[in-house]
Parts: sequence; structure tokens; C-alpha cells
Amino acid sequence: MNLVFWVATNILGQPAILIGLIVLLGLVLQKKTLSQTMTGTFKAVIGFMIINGGAGIIVNALNVFQPMWKEVFGLEAQELGQFMGQQVFGQQFGSAVTLAMVIGFLVNVLLAKFTKWNYIYLTGHMMFWTAMIFAGIIINTVGTAISTWKLIVFLSLFLGFYWTLQPALTQPLMRKITGGDQIALGHTSASVALIGAFFGKIFGNKEQDSESMQLPKGLEFLRDSNVIIALIMSALYLIGALLLLAKPETPAIAELKALAEDQNFAIFALIQAFQFASGIAIVLFGVRMLVGEIVPAFKGLADTIVPNAKPALDCPIVYPYAPTASILGFVGSFVGALIWLVVLGKTVGYIFVPTMIVLFFHSATAGVFGNATGGVRGALIAGFVTATVVAWGQYMMVTFLINSTIPDTAMWAADSDMFILGPLVALISKFIF
Repeated sequence: MNLVFWVATNILGQPAILIGLIVLLGLVLQKKTLSQTMTGTFKAVIGFMIINGGAGIIVNALNVFQPMWKEVFGLEAQELGQFMGQQVFGQQFGSAVTLAMVIGFLVNVLLAKFTKWNYIYLTGHMMFWTAMIFAGIIINTVGTAISTWKLIVFLSLFLGFYWTLQPALTQPLMRKITGGDQIALGHTSASVALIGAFFGKIFGNKEQDSESMQLPKGLEFLRDSNVIIALIMSALYLIGALLLLAKPETPAIAELKALAEDQNFAIFALIQAFQFASGIAIVLFGVRMLVGEIVPAFKGLADTIVPNAKPALDCPIVYPYAPTASILGFVGSFVGALIWLVVLGKTVGYIFVPTMIVLFFHSATAGVFGNATGGVRGALIAGFVTATVVAWGQYMMVTFLINSTIPDTAMWAADSDMFILGPLVALISKFIF
């Protein structure tokens, strides 16, 4: 178990290390020179760390965006029952979840080798998160007295098949988006990407591609994705800041204003919008560097260990192919979140708290997929689909799927695929156990 914990924590739990080792193995198997091997390995790790750095900037900017709009609409957290909590859950079931994650990855590799679904899931933090949430749903469904080994076996097999089939289901559209078959999507936004692409095809217009929109000569600056991202986010941040400043002072609003220190809060919010745009630019640069190294390195793995293997990577991998569509997806999800906030509050009395970090990364991915089938309108529709799944999924998860024995983080931070697959996990575990 010590070895399993070490592998889970230091390799599977560290995507940069996992990707670096995969690239290293691939280059060694191709008998590359020492110089080529070192260059490829380190550039792949650095590329991934650049993506992480850019994502961190985006998250920091969203950590201002979310509470700002929360105060604008006067949102309050839903009153819920007593939860076990992440820490207690980890102490009681952490070893089972960790072992299931490691075995599940091995199942994924075996399926990639011996079936036509030759995708290897390399998004390590999503491996941990899906293992933790699905374990919580199983335990909540059948009780804490469940046999540890039964939990491990079921969870390992479920995760192994999920990590293999999820990239396979999205790959036909990934080929369309990337123009090739070298990389796959390995992320929990796959469900909204597929649903968004489906509705984008029905209600969108494929001819109006977001990256090649016809614009008047005076607006040609909008062809630059960095400019349009900064423009859209500046508008959202600035409108939110001005609406916030018009509200009566509360402790929460005063705390937000304190973040700006001596700056005017509207100016501070505008700077956060540009921080967000810079984070996107950094992510796109990191993706290009990572893909440039991992694709040729993976050939060595595919030729010797797993024939035709393809790496399934984190969702920012698709952003460079349609950066404008990724932001249109977020705009669509933001509008959808506001609509469902009102609808859920008025109909079932649930206060939906939009998790902007989840909404952004998932709706941006869905936007790229929606654009591939339905252009600009498809990207916006896919974003709205994301907000719909997250809003109603959160309500269903909190109201029906969990009570006292799940990590409390599942209430707000669960992802699209978890909301879609959660009921299925609960149903199968009830039937089996």
C-alpha cells in the first residue's frame, strides 16, 4: 500500500510528472539521442507547467468574478444537511479510492492495448477527482459498511472503462476540430461537449465559423482572439463591478472592495479581465509546446507497447483550435447560469451557486465543439447546455444523490460528466451491492 500511495501521489497525482515519464519512455523506445530525449522530455513538462500557470491566472481572476456577481444577485449558499467532509472522508476511504485510481489506470492501459479504443487517459487530477466523487456516490448509496475490496474492484473497473470510452466518444469530433487523429480529449467536460455539439448541429450554422467571421474593415481587430477575449471579459467584469458599486454596502461587498486596496474597484475589476485574457494566452502557448513534444514521443509508445495509442489530455488542449469559440461558450454559459439561477429559485426553491471555474473550463471546451458543428451560434448554444447540465446537475446531486457520506466538495465542484454519470453509478452500485 505504501508503494501504491507513492505512485498515486507522486506520479498519477502529478500530471506533469506522468506526462514527462510518458514522453521520456516514448523517446527512449524510439532510440532517440540523449539530446533529443532530454529536450523532448523537459519541453513537454515545461509546456504542461505553462498550461498550469495560465490556468492558475484564470482561476485567480474568476475568484474575483464569481463573488462579485454573487453579490450583484444577492446569492446565498443553500442550507444543507450535515456532511462528512472531505477530510473525514479521505481518512476513512482514501486508501480505497487511491488504490482504485491506480488499478483503474492499469485497466485503461490494458483496454487501450487489447481493444480498438486505444486512448490512454493522462489527466491525472481528473483521475483523482472522478475516483473521489464516484466513490462518495457509491458509499452514499449502499452505506459505509461496504466491503473495501468490493468498492475497489467496482470503482477500478468503472473508472478504467470511463477513462477509455470517454476519449473514444469525443474523438470523431476531435478529428474535426484538430484536423488529425493524434490527440484526444481526456476531461470531465466530455458530456457537455458532445451534447453541445449535437444541439449546435441542429440549431447552429456551420458556415459562420467563429474563427473566420466576416467583419467590416474597421472591426478587423476582432479577428485577433486575444483582443476579443479581453473585450468580452472586460465588459462582463466592468458591468459586474458597476452593478456592485450601485448596491448598498454589506460586509461581503466591503471585503471584495478591500481586494482592490487603493484602486477604484471598477478599475481593479477591469485589470482582472486583462489578467484573465493573459491567462488564456499563456495556456494556448503551453498547449502548443506540449502537443509539439507529446505527439511525436507517443509514437514510440504506440509502436512498441500500445499499438496506435493516443494521449487523452486536459481540456485546454482544444482551445488553440478555436479560441474565440471557447470564450463564446463561456458567454453562453454565463447567460444560462443567470437564467437557471432565477428558474431554479422560483420553481424548486434551490439557490444555484454558479461555480465559475467549472463553468469556464467546461463551457469553453463545449464552445469549441459547438463551433465545429454549428459555428458561432453553436458555440453559444453549447455554453448554454453546459450551464444547464451544471445547474440542474448540482440540484439533483445535492437533493437526491448525496446526504451525509460524500465529500462536501461534491456539492459545488462536481463536473459535468459526474452529474451525468452520477445517477448511473448510484443505480449500478445499488443493483450490485
